[in-house]
Amino acid sequence: MRLATWNVNSIRARVDRVTDWLARADVDVLAMQETKCSDEQFPTMPFAALGYEVVHHGLGQWNGVAIASRVGLDDVQIGFDGQPVWDTASEARALAATCGGVRVWSLYVPNGRTVDSPHYVYKLEWLAALRDNAHKWLTAEPHAQVALVGDWNIAPTDEDVWDVDFFVGSTHVTGPERAAFNAIVDTQFTDVVRPFTPGPGVYTYWDYTRLRFPKRQGMRIDFILGSPALAQRVTHAEIVREERKGKSPSDHAPVLVELT
Repeated sequence: MRLATWNVNSIRARVDRVTDWLARADVDVLAMQETKCSDEQFPTMPFAALGYEVVHHGLGQWNGVAIASRVGLDDVQIGFDGQPVWDTASEARALAATCGGVRVWSLYVPNGRTVDSPHYVYKLEWLAALRDNAHKWLTAEPHAQVALVGDWNIAPTDEDVWDVDFFVGSTHVTGPERAAFNAIVDTQFTDVVRPFTPGPGVYTYWDYTRLRFPKRQGMRIDFILGSPALAQRVTHAEIVREERKGKSPSDHAPVLVELT
């Protein structure tokens, strides 16, 4: 089974790129983030033509998460228990489905904006609620195969950014954010990609401006965290950097794992 995650940065603008890569990469399950559309606007047909079922949760032009699977799409769940709201509304940032026996969560963690913004507090509360749920899931079913995948908007270590001094005072690299990420890891979820893609200089995101991509000035903020039962099945993982190239790319690259 080949499982991937990709912040597509508008699925309607990039559906051809996404489906073309799905076919070439022989992916079984793809979790997508930042789809930027409503459920009615999601381009389901190109995925269906390739044999994928799709579930999407989107509320308009911002956020949005989806899962495309050709190995089943069962027990769909929108959001997790206690997921915080922003500005009185629950955002489209978390979506789960069981695909080929794996519980896949497509997650788009809030950005945080600035460290003095209410959105930063919201981000930390969101991560804390996710941590509580992750702990609950594995306590109830220790052998469950669960994948927490997506755009985490956190660089957990200094080597996950191209220049740590550049980010001083910014979100994504602060102590509380990193502690929140590690708290989820401490619930026995493992970064199953890092052993196959050691840094430094290995990233999943490059800003569109200032030639960040050709200058190799990126961040590693997209992750696949696996429960113990899932982690032991991983035989290969990669960041598909080539998909950041070419015409009208997303500013993120896909992250892919292979499972026995």
